[in-house]
Amino acid sequence: MTLADSLSPSPRRHRPKRRSQWKGVLYIAPAMALVIVFFILPVLFTFWMSLHKWPLIGASSFIGLRNYVRMFSDTRFYSALGFTAYYTVIITIAIFALAFPLAIFVERQRRMVGVYRTAIFMPVVVGLASASLLWVWFGNVDSGFLNPLLAWLGLVDPKSNFFASFDSAFVVICVMVVWKVAGFTMIILLTGLQAIPTELGEAARIDGANRWKRFIYVTLPLMRKTMALSLILSVTGSILAFDQFYIMTAGGPQNKMITVVYYIFNQSFVSFNLGYGAAMSLVLLAILVLISIFQLWLLRVGEDRP
Repeated sequence: MTLADSLSPSPRRHRPKRRSQWKGVLYIAPAMALVIVFFILPVLFTFWMSLHKWPLIGASSFIGLRNYVRMFSDTRFYSALGFTAYYTVIITIAIFALAFPLAIFVERQRRMVGVYRTAIFMPVVVGLASASLLWVWFGNVDSGFLNPLLAWLGLVDPKSNFFASFDSAFVVICVMVVWKVAGFTMIILLTGLQAIPTELGEAARIDGANRWKRFIYVTLPLMRKTMALSLILSVTGSILAFDQFYIMTAGGPQNKMITVVYYIFNQSFVSFNLGYGAAMSLVLLAILVLISIFQLWLLRVGEDRP
């Protein structure tokens, strides 16, 4: 063997690396297959539908980008977007305003803390449709208990219908959603609180920081990733709201509670414009992706500062 042969790299040294790469591909192949079958292919098919005039019954016809152009002049679509944005802001603030104090309350070790966590989380296991029907019964004028209770407290008139006006119906829906979802958000925030080392809080307390300053300068910065996850889930779920408005108010009163998903449903399966519904679905998907990217960027601002 010559000196050049001994210094030349052996081709066998690269085989273990290639094998490990193929093993990694095999490990993620099932997940990739699920993503392709249940996400990428449906999105591509939805885009294909959006380029057609696609009735529920009958042959489809190619119309290009006319469905997307139609959205620019659809005032009802903009109205649905506006109401969805309003609902998303209100319900997200309400959920965090309740879930964060609850997470702090159940994070501390005290008697019956497990009972408190279970009781707060129990509404999460109830389906949204079932919860909507339950609260429709609660607010029923004749058989519900909300009307007699609030009338006894002097807050409303006897036999007042909560679902007859926009304000009262919106409040009932928001209370139901907060009751249903706050426990789930609380659990996510609780995991973030439990991941914070207790030594940091003790060090800040020894340095003279009160409870509020420890929360602002220690707890919140270390909760960025957890808050990002819970915020994305809350905003996404609010934008995709459909069940509660369909079951509790049917879009009323006066069609003022029609969300984007509700409007897409009406256009697709009531007016039988599947192509137009597909186009609006893709626009909604793009809006959700942009909002999620913005939320992640906003919560990471200043994260790398010393």
